[in-house]
Amino acid sequence: MTNKISAKPAEPKLLSGGNPQIVKGEGDGPVQAYIAAMPGWKSDVGRRLDALIMQTVPDAHKAVKWNSPFYGVKGDGWFLGIHCYNKYMKVAFFRGAALQPVPPEESRTAQTRYFHIHEQDEIDEAQFTSWVKQASLLPGEKM
Repeated sequence: MTNKISAKPAEPKLLSGGNPQIVKGEGDGPVQAYIAAMPGWKSDVGRRLDALIMQTVPDAHKAVKWNSPFYGVKGDGWFLGIHCYNKYMKVAFFRGAALQPVPPEESRTAQTRYFHIHEQDEIDEAQFTSWVKQASLLPGEKM
């Protein structure tokens, strides 16, 4: 009789600000690992955002880069990224200044706009999916 000890996979480390440290990778797997590692309420919101993005742009390309999930159109760059902070999640629309209405949070770069989500926030899913659809039709950001 052999005793097998199976090693439990290491939990992802949370970086300063509460963002999961996930190995860079292409496809759904790394994005789902990032979402699963999001702390507290952010994981549920991450799953909902991922579902809304994929319902809106079913052929969206996914990747984790710089410890953040990115969504784009294959061969055309990235239109959206998500990042966790201690008190909120930040959704970056890389061509957000061209969206109608423009997402509320400004960036240091003229074209990028952000949408912040706090724990108690109700997400206007119709507005969010409208931004996602509009963003997916614009030239993507090459990163």
